[in-house]
Amino acid sequence: MNPTVEIIYKYFPKLSEIQKSQFAQLAELYPFWNNQINVVSRKDIESLYLHHVLHSLGIAKFVNEFTAGTRILDVGTGGGFPGIPLAIFFPEVKFHLVDSIGKKIKVVREVAEALGLQNVEADHIRAEELDYKYDFVVSRAVTRFADFAPWVRNKFEKKDRNGIPNGILYLKGGDLKEEIKEARLKAELHPLSDYFSEDFFDTKYVVYVPM
Repeated sequence: MNPTVEIIYKYFPKLSEIQKSQFAQLAELYPFWNNQINVVSRKDIESLYLHHVLHSLGIAKFVNEFTAGTRILDVGTGGGFPGIPLAIFFPEVKFHLVDSIGKKIKVVREVAEALGLQNVEADHIRAEELDYKYDFVVSRAVTRFADFAPWVRNKFEKKDRNGIPNGILYLKGGDLKEEIKEARLKAELHPLSDYFSEDFFDTKYVVYVPM
């Protein structure tokens, strides 16, 4: 039996009624749009809350809170992960979701509009073409760190306004030591199994790279 939205309420018991409603709506919105534009693999859509929504919220468990007005870029967002769940969780934070595939951004915009998310902007553009500055860049296993870091290296505000310095918050699984060494990054690995008890998270991490 695949987890329902209740798994989100279990790990985040202090959600507002609006946030609970928004998370619950994802169970209808994503299957609807996925039938038209494939943004989540067909066999994985039934595991939406565990594999995509809760996984995205691993960043929320690590950070705990962002200062109001913090600007976050989601690179290679696909159908809106981790950006959409994080935007629901952090309504005072501004999220810019980008992807190089236009039809995926269409889904992101439709979902954000249906949820009434005022803090989400979505654009069909490559990260390296952006000339904005952000406090954090988030992403979910888009590519190897050695390729990813150069795309976003110059995208950060110089002044920190949160409890941790500005940087990359990257969701990825497996043995990452060689990959981080290859990219010559000073990175911290935070196991998602510290926050979530499901087997799915056993080899998955939030990788934090101060920039």
